Order: sequence, then C-alpha cells, then structure tokens
Amino acid sequence: MVNAAMTHVPTTEAAPESTNVDPSVTAERPPPPPLPRVFAVANQKGGVGKTTTTINVGACLAELGYRTLVIDLDPQGNASTGLGVDHRGLETSMYHVIMHETPLENCVEPASIKNLFVAPASLELAGAEIELVAAFSRELRLRRAIDAVLDDYDYILIDCPPSLGLLTVNGLAAAREVMVPIQCEYYALEGLGQLLRNVDLVRRSLNPTLEVSVIVCVMYDARTKLSDQVVSEVREHFGDKVCRAVVPRTVRLSEAPSFGQPIITFDPSSRGAIAYRDVAKEVSRGATRRTR
Repeated sequence: MVNAAMTHVPTTEAAPESTNVDPSVTAERPPPPPLPRVFAVANQKGGVGKTTTTINVGACLAELGYRTLVIDLDPQGNASTGLGVDHRGLETSMYHVIMHETPLENCVEPASIKNLFVAPASLELAGAEIELVAAFSRELRLRRAIDAVLDDYDYILIDCPPSLGLLTVNGLAAAREVMVPIQCEYYALEGLGQLLRNVDLVRRSLNPTLEVSVIVCVMYDARTKLSDQVVSEVREHFGDKVCRAVVPRTVRLSEAPSFGQPIITFDPSSRGAIAYRDVAKEVSRGATRRTR
C-alpha cells in the first residue's frame, strides 16, 4: 500500500527547469478502452486540483473533437461555475437527477466550447447525502442516469466531492475508470491509500470493472526538488497509469475559473493550457471519434 505521505522536509532550493513531459518514461502503453469512457475524477484529499483537472481535461477533450460531458457532483458547484454555468436558481440540476430520477439530458447545459456540455450541481445537492440514506438503490442512481445518455458522448467526467459520502459512491459506481489528480507537494500521497481501498470496496460490492486508470500530477513547481521527488515517487508506485505530462502551478490556472472559462480559452498559450492539452492527448491516445 502507498505510504501516507512524503517524509522529507520541503526545500526551496532551485532545480533545473523541467518540461511537461518526462523523457524518462518511454515504455509503450496498452491501448485505451473503447469509447465511450466514463471517469470519476476523485481524491479523498481536498485542494488537490480535482475540479481544475475535471474542467480542463474535459475542455481539452472537447477541443480535440470528442463530445464530452462534465457532471458536477460536488455541492459547491465549482465545476459548473468554472465552465460558465451559474448554478444558482437552476430549475433542474444533478440534485433532481439523483433524488427525483429526472432524466440526465434534462439538466445538461452547453458550455462555451464546441462539443463540451455540463450537468450542473446546485446547493440542494448538499442535502442529498442525508436524503439518500433512506432511498432505494441509493448507490446506483447516477449509473442509471448515465446509462440512458451514454451513447450521446465520447467522454463523461464526474467531478466527485472530496469526502467519501453517498455522492462519491454514486460517482464511483457509475464510472468505469477513476482519474486521480495528485498535487506535487508535501503530503502528496495523503489520502491516496484510502481512496484505493474505497475503489476496491466499490469494485467488489457495486462495480466490478472499476479501476484507477489515470493519475495526473498537478501543481508542479520546477523551482523545487520536492516536486520532482513527488513525481518520481508516484511514477514508482503507479507506473504507466501516471500521465507523462505534468501540470505546473500557475496563477493563470487559478484565475480562469473566476471568469467561468477553462484555461484553453482564458489563456490558450499558457503553460497550464499546454499541459492540460498534453494530458487530454494522453487520455485519448488511440481513441477514434465515433460517428453519430
């Protein structure tokens, strides 16, 4: 099992500038699963760039021509606002899909990028954790909703809350794969062991095909040795599941959500935009867009 955290002390000693792609990772990877692919973007630890990764990988996949749906399952609604959808005052949201079995297509909104769509969250979703406790088939409600629209999309990304409640369980039960963002900082692997145990639990009880298939190293700071050490440790543990592209820590990535835009429209030539485009290319490598 993965160690709980890096045990060395952070350093500010400068390290040589690194490129986004690690040239040491040269092993040939197996072909990706066929489309459509459904990812739960999850990490037990908060503040690791989970929503940022969901928004920007989704936007970059759409830019590549894949019909992509971002499902905001976090009551904070940051994935919704980060893609320009105001989650206040929505008539239909993921709350209605989960609690009232409203068809998912009824709450889907188009984003500003061609091929990108959003199923927004609302503040009501915060109460769904309690309301679901007594609900029938409470863990599989999202799966049934996604199954009804699965053929309409190439990629579906589910932005899960950071805690393991019934909403996250719904996300893991509905997904076929798990995408995990890991920040290149102290205690980088904190909570990852618990996430892997929870994925295994969901696999054994609800979703036998679920697997952690993509790990994205984010918040990379080339000025510190610590970032390189974290990336090396993650690669050592997880091998070719780790994207070769790493996402740098940049102010532009932090600013983009406040303008309701992914980084590829907010600052298309920034380091963050280039990095997430590289991640999306790795995720979609070998996939063929379906005809409809």
